[in-house]
Amino acid sequence: MKPLDDLVSRLNSGQISRRDFMQKAGALGLAAAVPASLFSGNALAATPKRGGHMRVATVQGSSADQLDPRQLSSGHTNFLWYSIHNQLTEIDANGQLAPLIAESYEIGADPSEWIFKLRKGIEFHNGKSLTSDDVIASLDRHRGEESASAMKSFMEEIVSFSKDGDHVVKIKLKSPSVDFPVILSASSLSILPSKNGKIEQFDIGCGSFILEDFVAGQYSKLKRNPNYYLNDRTFVNSAEILTIADSTARQNALVTGAVDIIGDVDATTADLLARNKRLGVLDVTSTQHYTFPMRTDLAPFDNNHVRMALKLSIDRDEVLDKVLNGHGLIGNDHPISPANRYYNSELEQRAYDPDKAKWHLKQAGLSKLKVELSASDGLYAGAVDTAVLFSEHAKKSGIEITPKRVPDDGYWSDVWLKHPWCASYWSGRPTEDWMFTQGYSATSNWNETFWKNDRFNKLLVAARAEVDDSKRRDMYFEMQAITSDDCGSVIHAFANHISAYNKTIGVPAKVAGNWEFDGYKMLERWWING
Repeated sequence: MKPLDDLVSRLNSGQISRRDFMQKAGALGLAAAVPASLFSGNALAATPKRGGHMRVATVQGSSADQLDPRQLSSGHTNFLWYSIHNQLTEIDANGQLAPLIAESYEIGADPSEWIFKLRKGIEFHNGKSLTSDDVIASLDRHRGEESASAMKSFMEEIVSFSKDGDHVVKIKLKSPSVDFPVILSASSLSILPSKNGKIEQFDIGCGSFILEDFVAGQYSKLKRNPNYYLNDRTFVNSAEILTIADSTARQNALVTGAVDIIGDVDATTADLLARNKRLGVLDVTSTQHYTFPMRTDLAPFDNNHVRMALKLSIDRDEVLDKVLNGHGLIGNDHPISPANRYYNSELEQRAYDPDKAKWHLKQAGLSKLKVELSASDGLYAGAVDTAVLFSEHAKKSGIEITPKRVPDDGYWSDVWLKHPWCASYWSGRPTEDWMFTQGYSATSNWNETFWKNDRFNKLLVAARAEVDDSKRRDMYFEMQAITSDDCGSVIHAFANHISAYNKTIGVPAKVAGNWEFDGYKMLERWWING
């Protein structure tokens, strides 16, 4: 019997718990192979039907949200961008890279040169035909000193663009990048209609849905694009994305029929929802992780002994049990999950150790420590509860953590990257290079700890260009160790994507875990049975 089959058999027979199952699957490097439907308790439909109106509620959304994909925004707009826009490539439901706007892509002389052949016949929602000029203008705007784009550090690697007619784009990079086509699947890198080399409209795309109405922090209303170039997706006639930040209100909206699907289900109530015969609960293994990033450019977090003391002062097992109810895995203070290709399974797991934390405080010249930790449940269900638990755990280390509940609205604009210490979460990224470059490189706009480590940054560039798989693996293993031991992120848990839905909703047999809501492709992959 195969290892995964054996674990599934033991789970179904009650020999092991859900938590034990996921821990063992992760240790064997099998987490990515766990079927999305395993914990749903519901037979997933197989034949899509067309028609109807789908309503999806998300925890994420802010009055500061903007339609420009270049701007920092919330999960709501990330979902929206993937619905109304398309990118050159996409991550499919199996977690594999696939062409989207690009019909194909290939390496030029070496991995520093990439050639993208575009599909012909793609139209934007305003009727304009998509050409090479639109692709170049859309990507180029993420570069330059003025850019605040989350993808700036990637796009700054581009030396030049060129085109061969209306449907071939050539991109020259500063140095080889084996994973470059994967980066181009980011929602931020949506392809928009250009005019004279400039992008002027952000609500017009070439995606499967057309935006009809948008109110920041509240809702987006969409209708199916009748001219979409792919006819094997987009089954509903119209859809709404609603922001309902409060977990109880979001679940009540599902139970009462006000919405059809909700995301970020509170793990402590997921099993209770599953008992409702009208509802299904989907538990998808993912790269999503919860973290408490410290600004390493500010005292006392500029001292690594302080950072280590805090990392040793959280009881990760209790957080997994009490906050996530076993729906995930404990973290090891780096962002690479067992679902990633180069996950370092050999790295010793950090454990709760107040005595060792006290030793690190002493090395920092401190006998005690008082710090404030900002958090909001508008990030994810349980963020504030985890901060409170952390404060209780840290008392044994001589550390006084004051949890500070901050408003849900405006968290990403007013708290994140500004407060010295706060809660955060990442959906993770499909490759190690993407995750490390966007969240940890010295040049990234989204380096939430303001961390700079010379060895790490040298390895980042080297691994990106390395074609020898064994050497690349060794580099990423070392980078995970460096991050765990030196960076300012307390990455305590990897959380499954838990969503719940009315059983009138049709769910595909394979659900993506690269982002929540089926990789934010739910509106074009799911359907209504009637």
